[in-house]
Amino acid sequence: MVPLISVVDDDISVRTSLDRLIRSVRLEVTVFASAEEFLNSNHPRKADCLILDVRLPGMSGIELHRHLLARAFNVPVIFITAHASDDRARSEAASDWTVAYFTKPFSGDELLDAVNAALKWKPDD
Repeated sequence: MVPLISVVDDDISVRTSLDRLIRSVRLEVTVFASAEEFLNSNHPRKADCLILDVRLPGMSGIELHRHLLARAFNVPVIFITAHASDDRARSEAASDWTVAYFTKPFSGDELLDAVNAALKWKPDD
């Protein structure tokens, strides 16, 4: 079974780029423009890894992650943000299920390395 990576980012160009990048290594990907769109889909329990933008309209990526953890939906998360100086967000994003935290722009190779690590992730790592 091919792992499913779900991307939640409000920037269509980021969603499109990540969709292409992830598909290029033969992984399945679903993309969403908001946390609410992701939650209203049937994908939350199917995702093997989440790539979440920290700042989203409505519920933030950090709030979405907390929401999922509170419901015992433990999935590895890679956070991405355009706000390099937001140390508070970086601190709030930290959890046993956070694999990586990238500032845009980041390299595709770095992200794919993090996705591969996420697919092997165990919270005690």
